[in-house]
Amino acid sequence: MIKLVSDTIDKEDISALINWLGQDDIPRLTKGELTVQLEQKWAKKIGTKYSIYLNSGSSAILLTLAALKQMDKLSGKIVVPGLSWATDISSPLLLGLEPIMCDCNLEDLSCDLNSLESIFIKHSPSALILVSPLGLVPKMDELVNLCNKHNVILLEDVCESMGSKFNGKYLGTFGYASFFSMYFGHHLSTIEGGFINTNDKDLYHMLLMMRSHGWDRDLPEWKQDELRKKYNSDKFDALYQFYVPGFNLRATDLQAFIGIRAIDKLDNYSVKRNINYNLYKNYLKSNALNLPNDNNNFISSFSIPIINNNRDNIVKELIENNIEVRPLIAGNMSKKPMWYNKFSIPKLPNCDIIHQYGFYVPNHQDLKEEEIIKICNIINK
Repeated sequence: MIKLVSDTIDKEDISALINWLGQDDIPRLTKGELTVQLEQKWAKKIGTKYSIYLNSGSSAILLTLAALKQMDKLSGKIVVPGLSWATDISSPLLLGLEPIMCDCNLEDLSCDLNSLESIFIKHSPSALILVSPLGLVPKMDELVNLCNKHNVILLEDVCESMGSKFNGKYLGTFGYASFFSMYFGHHLSTIEGGFINTNDKDLYHMLLMMRSHGWDRDLPEWKQDELRKKYNSDKFDALYQFYVPGFNLRATDLQAFIGIRAIDKLDNYSVKRNINYNLYKNYLKSNALNLPNDNNNFISSFSIPIINNNRDNIVKELIENNIEVRPLIAGNMSKKPMWYNKFSIPKLPNCDIIHQYGFYVPNHQDLKEEEIIKICNIINK
């Protein structure tokens, strides 16, 4: 079996975890100091001031939108990509926002810039969730300028593009906030888990409270004192004082222990994924898919997107040869019941092409060149 993913948690990680768990004094397993260490290490690695670790990348989207609503920075309409993941769509829906779906382009598969600006002009949305699919790199300079021009908050979903860079700068550092996934199948893993990254202190404090019930326990001491004074709470009452509506989206220190080790693997794994990406470019015929060039960007490829009008036959043969394959993310999200049961289906011609002809094939740090050749030979027929 040529699998889509390869586990990034190795035997050395498990041995280290067992030794940590086997201490005479049992370590704290729920969220504690290791989580804080992980957050600081991740923020420094990516290049933002703050990072919040929580139970999934999907929760990262939900929590950020909820925090922005609580801060009165987000209301009404929000732009979501037609080519995206379920929780990019469901999070706005569950929070009572009105999602406006944008078409993708057929180069890097992110939002089509012409379609996006038309939506900005017509609908005046408060925010955009920008997805960078499968490790490909959007035109971040143009997207940032467009959001600034129309006063739209840019939120980056980088769950599939950890390690990818635009002009030497990590994706996830261009917007007001960004989302990363540490799920088993992604670039790095803490079994389950995710990050929110931001440079905004007020958002950071709101996220810390709303991640854990709405209380102040995770806040710096000066911020705790400020809130307690404002709401006349003494130290004892503050133990169960809830300042804002919150969730419980915490992860654990057990996962953070794995994550602290995982971050050190990112550069090596990203290079291997990039090498494989370029091998695919060499072995695939040009009519299979015009994969974007690196140019000044670095593509930490998640999987390899293919658009081919012979998709069904190719997929059938890949499966028969024990090669894992999936639809290209999820095709056109407006053609899912979660959307069309509530909204009309918009015109998204590029998403329709991907919906009908798109799929993706394996890439990971352990993929061998002979496996890539085998996959490409089937696609090239």
